[in-house]
Amino acid sequence: MNSRLIRGTSPTDAGTPAANDAAPVAPGPDLGDSRLYIHRELSQLQFNIRVLDQALDERTPLLERLKFLLIFSANMDEFFEIRVAGLKGQIALDHEMIGPDGIPPKRALAEISEIAHRQIARQYAILNERILPELATYGIRIVRRTQWTHKQKMWVRRYFREEVAPLVTPIGLDPTHPFPLLVNKSLNFIVRLDGVDAFGRDSGLAIVPAPRVLPRLIRLPLEICEGGDNYVLLSSIIHAHAEELFPGMDVLGCYQFRLTRNADLTLDPEDVEDLALALRGELYSRRFGDAVRLEVADNCPKELTDYLLKQFGLNESEMYEVNGPVNLARLFRIANNVSYPRLQYPPFTPSLPKTLLHAEDLFQVIGRQDVLLLHPYESFAPVVDLLRQAAKDPQVLAIKQTLYRTNANSEIVDALVDAARAGKEVTAVVELRARFDEESNLTLASRLQQAGAMVIYGVVGIKTHAKLMLIQRREGSELVRYAHLGTGNYHTGNARLYTDYSLLTSDEALCEDVHKLFSQLTGMGKVMHMKKLLHAPFTLKKALLELIARETVHAVAGKPAQIILKINALTEPKVIRALYKASIAGVQVDLIVRGICCLRPGVEGVSENIRVRSIIGRFLEHSRVYWFANDGEPELYLASADLMERNLDRRVETAFPIDGKKLQQRIHNALLRYLADNTSASLLQPDGAYAHPPMVADEPLRNVQSELLDKLCGAGSVNSNGH
Repeated sequence: MNSRLIRGTSPTDAGTPAANDAAPVAPGPDLGDSRLYIHRELSQLQFNIRVLDQALDERTPLLERLKFLLIFSANMDEFFEIRVAGLKGQIALDHEMIGPDGIPPKRALAEISEIAHRQIARQYAILNERILPELATYGIRIVRRTQWTHKQKMWVRRYFREEVAPLVTPIGLDPTHPFPLLVNKSLNFIVRLDGVDAFGRDSGLAIVPAPRVLPRLIRLPLEICEGGDNYVLLSSIIHAHAEELFPGMDVLGCYQFRLTRNADLTLDPEDVEDLALALRGELYSRRFGDAVRLEVADNCPKELTDYLLKQFGLNESEMYEVNGPVNLARLFRIANNVSYPRLQYPPFTPSLPKTLLHAEDLFQVIGRQDVLLLHPYESFAPVVDLLRQAAKDPQVLAIKQTLYRTNANSEIVDALVDAARAGKEVTAVVELRARFDEESNLTLASRLQQAGAMVIYGVVGIKTHAKLMLIQRREGSELVRYAHLGTGNYHTGNARLYTDYSLLTSDEALCEDVHKLFSQLTGMGKVMHMKKLLHAPFTLKKALLELIARETVHAVAGKPAQIILKINALTEPKVIRALYKASIAGVQVDLIVRGICCLRPGVEGVSENIRVRSIIGRFLEHSRVYWFANDGEPELYLASADLMERNLDRRVETAFPIDGKKLQQRIHNALLRYLADNTSASLLQPDGAYAHPPMVADEPLRNVQSELLDKLCGAGSVNSNGH
């Protein structure tokens, strides 16, 4: 991009007048210039593309490559349901919001459409030309209708008549049968017919919704196949027998399609008296939101696609013609097949720190020293075990916990239920509005209430995203507090797939801060002063900006200065401007941003000292770490918050300091591994695209997830790229 930006404030100035008007400071770049910012949704699309790229990496086991392709599909579904739907909503309501990038919603939608069409076509090409043929060499096949043997045709026909036809409701389109209201992302068929039915109707069109209770992928019996695992798609079965659904009529064509709808909840907390009750109603309406995308078989005639677009109020740019199943996420059944270990990542066993190896009393261990865990390399079990021990311990009087994403039958909820039934004071702050986990959270809230726990739904209009657990225990004549603070959710399944930090501590000041935060969440009152904890929406953003500014001052003074931030997303304009000022002053800024990044690195005179890298590998990078060199006295925080407006201004978030030199060094060493990764990393370019790091001759291959597996699990041969 053009690096000669509009001149504005001094690079080290916060916007205040010059101290000496007689000696004005040379103007620096205008940090409000829209060219310095990347559009949020376009950046998110780039992340999805990086996920899809993993499907082509032949160093990755084949079924894992298929998973990456399917994750791309699921990510794109959510992207359309939430992000594209949001942009369309702004246009429809004539309430267009333009961010620091200066791109209006209509232009953003046009760019999204162009990129998405290209990448979705690429996705199906990878599936059909690379993944499926390679799977077939291992005996894993999706058998197309044209490939069915006579025995397979007979079996499929029987399956259709016994399992499918009784559940199918074909809908002929005529004045008494208008176009049906179709569920979000459901599989459907538009059928062209010829002939007159028993009632004299001859509309020529019908819709066949596929039964949602049936599997989309059906395994063929071994006895009718020549070895391996052979599957047929439900769409193929319905397509092959469409004429049986319309007896006496001629089926001239049958074409699958799927509609994606707006799935964001429009609940206004200000107008709600009972959040849980209102949310249950909203969850139903999510299935029938406004249309945002039409996927249709690429052989569907234009007159039929035009008809569908008209029915859904969409234009041609919102239609995606696909060469394969319209819902690829259904292929996870194949990707998760454990019968092919050679085609998957090798298993590993999460380790335990030495201090916990033979510990029977976790309170005793944590009372002596802080325990830091890095999941999934180190086990999440100590967090669950601490809660279980607390539930049974007669000396434990109270347990308080935030729950954002988990499930009603998780070990965490089981332990909280046991504690409540044992007569302990159990308080659970359940965030009902965790996107796409609302139903699960409603269920777990009901279960906890039935056990006698106090369930709080947080604060109106502000999501509770912090990950906190507080245990109060009587020890002699004193009440002693123990806490768990984390960067991830209390979800034992995710703890095997996501990288996150956990801190188990009895630090009095930190536990007191956690206690105060729970008091703010459950009661009412002014903002309480915290000794160690930074918390949004009150002190976290202000403190972060001050920490960045302090590093900037060190650089201006000629001292070595560096910032390392590991986060999932960076969109907050004030934080971005502060990082630009730091870069201009000479601070070395290393950003490890998995997903969205609206900052442009490498712009001459502005962000030459900023590097941005994204790591995508076996595990989902989820931990948030803020590290500041601080003139030789490093300051380090672990956090629940990404650097986004919503996290810093409209959520309850926490960042907690890691004070011990040993623990600080351990986290810093891990950050250095991320910065040295040259196999799973992509570097953000000034134009918003990503590129793999340039390889230097004789430079060893570095893979951070592989190295951490090796170091913490002893899995020397295990590699996050499977080699």
